[in-house]
Amino acid sequence: MLAVHPEPTVDVRRSHVGSSSTSFDDRMATATIRRLLAKEHVFCEGDSRDYVFYVEEGVIAVYKTLPDGRRQIIDFAYPGDLIGLGVLDEHVLSAQATVTSRVKCLSVAALERIAETDARLALKLYKSVCHELAATRSLLVTVGQRSAIERVAAFLVRLHRRTGAEESSTINLAMRRSDIADLLGLTIETVSRTLTKLRTMGVIEIEQGATRVHLRNLARLVELANE
Repeated sequence: MLAVHPEPTVDVRRSHVGSSSTSFDDRMATATIRRLLAKEHVFCEGDSRDYVFYVEEGVIAVYKTLPDGRRQIIDFAYPGDLIGLGVLDEHVLSAQATVTSRVKCLSVAALERIAETDARLALKLYKSVCHELAATRSLLVTVGQRSAIERVAAFLVRLHRRTGAEESSTINLAMRRSDIADLLGLTIETVSRTLTKLRTMGVIEIEQGATRVHLRNLARLVELANE
């Protein structure tokens, strides 16, 4: 896999706010914005970890590639999430846009300096790491213990919660069925069959185009997820 570095590849612009400020807000205002097409990588496993990326728009799949070429998606990152956090000098995972996306590139060295004095940033970094840990633990339970219908139901419930859609009964599947399969440890066919089964049960309704899902019975979906 070719290394992908954080230089702009599609369309990049830079704000002209003064560079002398050192707060997180000022750093965000002057950060390079990188636009990504679907399937384009933010970074790949083994790349130098010089930047942390703030997701502004779209969805990013964070995954690990096994030696035989199989892919295990660890999590999806949504607007407001930070990806590329870690303590090693190289990325141990890869990150790929599932749809047209936009991220801000933040220097790791600068971010660590700011975190020493900016409590707001330090708290955000802490919450980001806690979220990654919680997502990993949840994935272990899902892949290790849950049935196919429990896995898909749990994915839909978490997506509903993660994307701030608590006030809405509709969620957007901004990823391919293969992406969902690689997250849940299922085949594409099983994911499709399970979504059809949930629709037949009257729990969900899939709109034309199969990207928007209406949760007709959220309480029943939570029950099926066994959460």
